[in-house]
Amino acid sequence: MLSAIRSALEVVYVRRLAGKLEDLPRPQHVGIMLDGNRRWAREAGHDDLCEGYRVGGAKVQEFLRWCVAARIEHVTLFMLSDDNLHRPPEQLRPLIEIIEETVRDICAPGLPWEVEVIGSLDLLPGGSNRRLKETAARSAGTGGLRVDVAVGYGGRREIVDAVKAAFEAHIAAGGDPADLVETFDIEHISKHLYSSGPGRDKTDFIIRTSGEQRLSGFLLWQSAYAEMHFVDCFWPAFRRLDFLRALRAYAARERRFGK
Repeated sequence: MLSAIRSALEVVYVRRLAGKLEDLPRPQHVGIMLDGNRRWAREAGHDDLCEGYRVGGAKVQEFLRWCVAARIEHVTLFMLSDDNLHRPPEQLRPLIEIIEETVRDICAPGLPWEVEVIGSLDLLPGGSNRRLKETAARSAGTGGLRVDVAVGYGGRREIVDAVKAAFEAHIAAGGDPADLVETFDIEHISKHLYSSGPGRDKTDFIIRTSGEQRLSGFLLWQSAYAEMHFVDCFWPAFRRLDFLRALRAYAARERRFGK
């Protein structure tokens, strides 16, 4: 009985909070670190800690619907770092399978977003690279919310790859690398980041669940002036209420972009 009353009150509060946020500043690009899946599974008493990833994966589509309702334009989901690729195969294999299943879920026909998988995909085992790209391609042209799924992703590696790509493009066009050294600037990196399209080199707001308070290499270039928000709950337990509170915190901040 108390649980039902509490749930009903939360619904009312969420609706009221969403209404209050309507005319307040909102981030255009939200990066979110889906952290704490294994710890959630452990605390929930699951013998198979992958159950945390399964429940967390199932929450992704729900979260994206919250973003659509909040009129967010771009979301980057941090699902697997390049450091995670060094895990033992018996841990890594089921995790990547769950990520593939999650990407299939959010790329189903009729959903109001377009998905791109970003990261060092060539480092993924087996045929994961190909499967993830093929699945994401099904959402091409959908429009609406732009969703980047970061898999095998590392911010330092992305910057290195962007520099390499800039030089490769310059050389392919017949240019002298020495000339590019003289003119190399911020834009050369920004336009060669993993995520394609205008405006994807900047992130307004980064949320991390699980109580950890560090970036762990996430969107290092894009987050130069991003606001940060850390939530104590684990990702599988993240609620729309938590998301709206994060947006309220963002709206209350004075963004000065280093000035």
